[in-house]
Amino acid sequence: DTQLQLDDALRGNDDLKENIAIVDRRNTLLQAELEELRAVIEQTERARKLAETELIECSERVQLLHSQNTSLINQKKKLEGDINQLQTEVEDSIQECRNAEEKAKKAITDAAMMAEELKKEQDTSAHLERMKKNMEQTIKDLQHRLNEAEQIAMKGGKKQIQKLEARVRDLENELEAEQRRCTEAVKGARKYERRIKELTYQTEEDRKNNLRLQDLVDKLQLKVKSYKRSSEEA
Repeated sequence: DTQLQLDDALRGNDDLKENIAIVDRRNTLLQAELEELRAVIEQTERARKLAETELIECSERVQLLHSQNTSLINQKKKLEGDINQLQTEVEDSIQECRNAEEKAKKAITDAAMMAEELKKEQDTSAHLERMKKNMEQTIKDLQHRLNEAEQIAMKGGKKQIQKLEARVRDLENELEAEQRRCTEAVKGARKYERRIKELTYQTEEDRKNNLRLQDLVDKLQLKVKSYKRSSEEA
């Protein structure tokens, strides 16, 4: 019986050695995987830091674009105010022209009446005629200035507004793109953090499994030694 037990113990010892070799190989593989995981964790950490840096840069870029957008909006408001002021001035000029036209008509009427009444006073009549011509010229000049003011208001103002509105749209699109990049960077960073947690948990589980296997090997070795002592004593 003792011989059978010894044979069984020897076979068990051989099996144990084979299991130990398997465990060693498994441990070696686990160590390699652990090193690989560490490298991945380091790479992930670098990527996370890079993502954080990009996120900060994106935030600064967004802030800059926001400031530029605010400045453009203020410029647009100022331009709209200038255009409104110009329109007011144009309307005032039109009113002045109308008033001047009314005055001219009245002057012409008065001149006609005076010419009829004072036919004999040629100098006075000539003076009134010159006044009439001057007023007519003044009306023409005012009308010309009014036309120029209207053209400037219609061309320059609208083009400038369209240009500013296009610029504002471009900046808004650029701001949207920067915000999307920031969102993607944050998502990437969170994904890396989850992966690090998963790898850390798996590494801890592998370590626990190694400890359990080592404990099992130690117990089996103690049993083999005990069997040997029993066999020698027998």
